[in-house]
Amino acid sequence: MKFVLDAEQRLFGETLHKLLTEAGTPGVIRSWAAGEHDRTLWTALAQAGVFALAVPERHDGAGPRPIELVTAMVELGRHAVPGPVVETLAAAALFEGVGDEELSAEWLPRLAAGHAVVSLVPPSAEEAPPCRALDADVADLVLLTEGEGLWSARPEGTPRRSIDPARRLFTVTPAAPLASGPAVREAAAAAYDLGTLACAAQSLGVGRALLDITVAYAGTRRQFGRSIGEFQAVKHHLANAFTGLEFARPLVYGAAVSAGSPEFARDVSAAKVAASDAAYVTARIALQVHGAIGYTDEYDPSLWIRKAVALHSAWGSPANHRARLMKALS
Repeated sequence: MKFVLDAEQRLFGETLHKLLTEAGTPGVIRSWAAGEHDRTLWTALAQAGVFALAVPERHDGAGPRPIELVTAMVELGRHAVPGPVVETLAAAALFEGVGDEELSAEWLPRLAAGHAVVSLVPPSAEEAPPCRALDADVADLVLLTEGEGLWSARPEGTPRRSIDPARRLFTVTPAAPLASGPAVREAAAAAYDLGTLACAAQSLGVGRALLDITVAYAGTRRQFGRSIGEFQAVKHHLANAFTGLEFARPLVYGAAVSAGSPEFARDVSAAKVAASDAAYVTARIALQVHGAIGYTDEYDPSLWIRKAVALHSAWGSPANHRARLMKALS
């Protein structure tokens, strides 16, 4: 199946690509890795309308617009943007779903405008204590769902470093109740699906960037008097990476198209499996083609390689989503 973006959606993606290219995201990533969490880029993304895509119009948003959200997340993955972007988007779905207008009115306009950064423990049935949230030190609010309860949470103890150098993982515990009731459980499921879709799109963008970087490197790196891109073994590896990403792309956009339907959860899991695996395989190929330089801190592609590995298991591992997919199909 072929999915073609319309002119407005393509322009949106191109605008984000230009914005992020000019922002110099490798430098931003390294600043975040050093603990310097400048929100200049976050504000620019909000002004471009990224966070508004998950916020309904009545709360100053433009959404929900899942196809545009996927388009945005592919570009953010392509530039390896740091920070809890996926978590903030999922939090918007969580606030909207619990049905507490006071809570929504307090937080959703702030999310859309980029005035609030939110992290959360991915509200999945597979999550078991201790509960952990990424970037809890950066967030203005950390969220945790437990059964039919929604809580603000606080980080405790020493953070764990992620494979992604710009992110840290914190153990969190409930701090204050925000909402309760059956609607919380349903909202948590909706937030998990949206977060998983955004993560899959991000993986797709990371994988595509790594493929482009690696093809360019293979064309300039010479061995035995020839560019290594001329060697058939290298061509086969790059072709395999390209094929995996191209097969994942329609699954990711297909899941966006099915948003709001009974098939959404199933399609999201299929998209996550395909995109995570394709990006992970591309990262391994990129490392093989580059050699040891591909994993050195000073070399920018290492940031993308590490992010692909981190995203592979984020918001549910491929194994968990394969099980979820099989359950939906049985």
